[in-house]
Amino acid sequence: MSAPFTAAVVQIASIPADPLATAEKAAAQLREAAAKGARLVVFPEALIGGYPKGASFGAPIGMRKPEGREAFARYHAAAIDLDGPEVALLEEATAETGAFAVVGVIERDGGTLYCTALYFDGDKGLVGKHRKLMPTAGERLIWGFGDGSTMPVFKTEMGTIGAVICWENYMPALRMHMYHQGVSLYCAPTADDRDTWLPTMQHIALEGRTFVLTACQHITRAAYPADHESQLGDDPDLVMMRGGSAIVSPLGRVLAGPDFGGETILYARIDPAEVMRAKYDFDATGHYARPDVFSLTVDTRAKPAVRTE
Repeated sequence: MSAPFTAAVVQIASIPADPLATAEKAAAQLREAAAKGARLVVFPEALIGGYPKGASFGAPIGMRKPEGREAFARYHAAAIDLDGPEVALLEEATAETGAFAVVGVIERDGGTLYCTALYFDGDKGLVGKHRKLMPTAGERLIWGFGDGSTMPVFKTEMGTIGAVICWENYMPALRMHMYHQGVSLYCAPTADDRDTWLPTMQHIALEGRTFVLTACQHITRAAYPADHESQLGDDPDLVMMRGGSAIVSPLGRVLAGPDFGGETILYARIDPAEVMRAKYDFDATGHYARPDVFSLTVDTRAKPAVRTE
């Protein structure tokens, strides 16, 4: 069993129109967290590329307004390519610090955008990604759907790391798949800042007998460009997302957070031995499972629209 270590969740605002500046900000926060001993650092959903809170992209039912098309074109331009400079900056920061980082980005793949969590592992650089399987509500207008090929976990000296994004955490089958893969450091980048989010994270910690690390942005209207459509209003001081980042133990104890006060980094001491202590009386895919009654089939094949052979 590995020794206890420090983990961190970074609660910061993106610079939605400037992905490179956001990556620089994230890299600086990663270095700060690592300097304070953090070996695992989790960032919010859609940090690089931005979460377009309050925008409707000009799409009443049966219509696509020209201004909505312009808004999507701007949003597409602010997304990142995985071989771009933003990823290189984060690879440099993780190589320098040796930390493992989970970072929410908007990934550009041709004409389609994906809400993606990227995994960075020290000097190995970018080691994997998870594309959000099920965008929620209006997100389906602007983001593509991930498939089963990007649901990995990563075995490290600290434990097994996996990520589930925002309301994917309400998908029982996806959670079950993560537990089956042995996740012990369950990362939940999110844009959900409601009071109900923390009890959701506590439930998942108890259900999976896993540490849960959730990170949400704290961002005001001033961070968005003037042309951002905001159904919430345009007061520069308006809080668009209020944070609520937290770290929870495998028995549901809140170790850090939730914090709603502004940009911050939250830290917690993680003892990997707590996972097995917690599984003594509950293992969702082991001794507490009933495969004679319930079973889950997971298709992890990629599903491209076009295959060439």
